[in-house]
Amino acid sequence: MPDNDKQPIANPLLVFREEFDDWAVLFDPDSGNAFGLNPVGVFIWKCLDGHHTIEDILKELRGNCEDMPDEAGDHLKDFIKDIVEQGLAGYEA
Repeated sequence: MPDNDKQPIANPLLVFREEFDDWAVLFDPDSGNAFGLNPVGVFIWKCLDGHHTIEDILKELRGNCEDMPDEAGDHLKDFIKDIVEQGLAGYEA
């Protein structure tokens, strides 16, 4: 299945805490690891509900963010690939 058709989902075991400055912290209670998310990462994280494809998320980003670079789709795919590899998100079977 092409990446754009997959529907990524956030790991429900992680604690997501939004900070006052639109940044957020993800905490993995099993490993004790914490991860910082910038405002764009927070926006993407909130779309990882298992219902949005990567293409859907890209459209949402383009509709809500100004000055999106042409390579935003590649950056989004890389970001999701990275968080999947780290166990922060995945795909429902």
